[in-house]
Amino acid sequence: MLPLQTESAKDTAQITVMGLVYCDVCSNNSFSRHSYFLPGAEVQIDCNFRAFVPKTKEQISFSVNRTTDKRGVYMLDIPSVDGIECAEAAIASTCQVSLVGSASTSCNIPGYSSTTDWISIKSRRPNLCIYSLSALNFRPSKRDITLCGK
Repeated sequence: MLPLQTESAKDTAQITVMGLVYCDVCSNNSFSRHSYFLPGAEVQIDCNFRAFVPKTKEQISFSVNRTTDKRGVYMLDIPSVDGIECAEAAIASTCQVSLVGSASTSCNIPGYSSTTDWISIKSRRPNLCIYSLSALNFRPSKRDITLCGK
């Protein structure tokens, strides 16, 4: 038997902020056939969410660092937050993700190093807000002309 949720638990949102980091082997700021997702890259996530609570305007701000997994994905799960609903959070939120460092010695020069561009992904779960930010990349210090051409 599942425990009953209280009304307030159903009305609060869980927020997931995610994105990925890749190695731009050809240094052209796009994901080519020679690019690969970069595990162990560190990013800084700065977000500000405005909560809509009757008679008040509350803001939740945070700054955290995350490291990409073996697929080059970083993710931050924020537990339920009173007063934030997914539809409203999409309008009243801002997030910026910036590169901090690369675990790869062969791919550690920042390319696209910061982004505030995101899309909101609709979830099958009610009140789960997923924000996917644009990809960031590192590149090698020297372009490999045998792979990438001139």
